[in-house]
Amino acid sequence: MELELFLLMLIPGLIVGFIFGFILQRGRFCMNSAFRDIILLKEYKLVKGVALAIGVQMIGFSILILAGAVTQNPKPFTVFGNIIGGFVFGIGMVLAAGCASGTTYRVGEGMVGSFVALIGLGLGAYMTKSGILSSTSTALKTTITDGDGNNLTVAGVATPIVMLIIGIVILGVFVYFHLLPALKSRKEAKESILDFSDMKTKIFKKSYPWWVAGTAIGILNCVAWLSSAAAGRNYPLGITSGWLGWLNFSVTADEAALNWLLFMVAGVILGAFIAALISKEFKLRIPKQGKTLLIQFAGGLIMGFGAVTAAGCNIGNLLSGVPMLSVGSIVTSAFIILGCWLMAYLLFMREKE
Repeated sequence: MELELFLLMLIPGLIVGFIFGFILQRGRFCMNSAFRDIILLKEYKLVKGVALAIGVQMIGFSILILAGAVTQNPKPFTVFGNIIGGFVFGIGMVLAAGCASGTTYRVGEGMVGSFVALIGLGLGAYMTKSGILSSTSTALKTTITDGDGNNLTVAGVATPIVMLIIGIVILGVFVYFHLLPALKSRKEAKESILDFSDMKTKIFKKSYPWWVAGTAIGILNCVAWLSSAAAGRNYPLGITSGWLGWLNFSVTADEAALNWLLFMVAGVILGAFIAALISKEFKLRIPKQGKTLLIQFAGGLIMGFGAVTAAGCNIGNLLSGVPMLSVGSIVTSAFIILGCWLMAYLLFMREKE
């Protein structure tokens, strides 16, 4: 591989991944927690952060597409692949105690269970992509396209415009129901409306509110798409494909397997590690019961199968694909949530009834 191309992938990928991991760790941003806590705790803060990130990305993605900086690239719609893959992934992330991104950043915090789940995720993805489960996954992935052979989106050729409109509406809802009341409250309390005091502590040591984490991730994913496109990969953030790539490279030693996404996912662990060190939250933590590690490993395996079958995990589909109004990503995301809710009910709620 030419040095110039290698550095084009290595440096921007690591930087984007580092920032992503830092934000994930400080914001405690995990979609398993976001969706699971809706039914367990009636808690909506994290899911509001996910929605805000999607709104920010819709605006950013649409501008990038309309400006010709990137090419619209929605995930494929495969019906059974999206439904079964998404549902299985949702089940797996509850067993693994973290989604693909949540599992990855928690490795940087020192969680051994998440490390075991991450190994399972990579192996499950590899077996589904190239191994014993590949025929099963392939049989589920008959792609349905539009009349011109393009992957389906909700709005067809008008997708960028519709993305922009929906993104503006989401931001408007956020401003009206959260930002304006917060500013009014500060004004009535005679506090500074814009408080930039002690920013070092707020950025590096305090946990990020849901709206800060959501906005930051939304902006970062727009930058990530530009960065990955410059390195020859025309898609925003993803997680599972990166770990699948590392496993593939380890097995084949083929330099062609190295790409922007591989370095990005490595950067996530590094960024989360540094964030955890600075905030004094890093600690090697091993589950007290050995069966917990087995359950998390099994959850990772299941997530790997689901992610490959659905053409992406929660980051590739829900965070990056939904803002493009990809029909495949929307269906996958809906079934990820349903799978998450079913397993959360079976594990944590059924015995209480």
